[in-house]
Amino acid sequence: MKRITHFEGLYGESGPRPDGEYLFSELLETRSENFDWKIKPHIHTNLYQIFLIETRKTEFLGNNEATWLTGPSILLIPPLAIHGFNYHATTKGRILTISDKLVSSIFPMVSSIAPMLESLQILTHYAPPYTFRYVVKLVEELHEELFDTRYEKQQMLTAMLQQLFLVLYRLWRQNSVVMQESDSISLSYFRKLQKRISEAGSKYSIDQYARELGITPVHLNRVCNSVAGKSAHQLLQDHLVDEAKKHLRYTSYTVSEIAYLLNFEYPNYFARFFKKVTGLSPSG
Repeated sequence: MKRITHFEGLYGESGPRPDGEYLFSELLETRSENFDWKIKPHIHTNLYQIFLIETRKTEFLGNNEATWLTGPSILLIPPLAIHGFNYHATTKGRILTISDKLVSSIFPMVSSIAPMLESLQILTHYAPPYTFRYVVKLVEELHEELFDTRYEKQQMLTAMLQQLFLVLYRLWRQNSVVMQESDSISLSYFRKLQKRISEAGSKYSIDQYARELGITPVHLNRVCNSVAGKSAHQLLQDHLVDEAKKHLRYTSYTVSEIAYLLNFEYPNYFARFFKKVTGLSPSG
């Protein structure tokens, strides 16, 4: 198994663990360009990171899975969460790095935002007033405060971090609702497809089933993959094979009659289909 690199501090730095209440802000492109825009999967032992990635296709590598980020994205990465990136050379954004001790001092584990902090979060849905630009502005103001010298600087930074995390929490809740609604709609489409396949079988193509549902074939495949982990075509095939096996095992129908019942235009079409999928001839 490939070993994941641990960093006590920032990516690519081998120095000692930062001080307890560590806070650092930088442009995403500053560090990424030094590594040819490829950040290998790694973890930070005691650091939270907030990534603000502006519009540009970016490959996010987390927990041995690749996810494509195609729009403005906010990532909240807790300590020990695996993460890496393959950026485009024109990608822009910001990175905020905060020690777990500082986060805990601002938001104890009994806080309502604790569930958000427990695992990696990817936020991609925004609703006014909490637009992506709104969050960027908060981080820009925090950055300015961090690298300036003003009265009661630490107290101001604490207040700004509290505001930022509370805004992220509200966005997290909004994203959860959007995902739940999306899942509910997908499940509705999936059930309608199942019903129509059981009624019409091979009488209709996947394109025709999609038109009936009022969505594109691409969207239909996305729905089927999200719910069942299979394409719409695979689901149709599975249904036809299951029905064919039932008829072959429990009825005295001929192959031609089964082909007719399953809405195949010709018996030889059905025979070829059955053998291709199962490796066996329907006639035994």
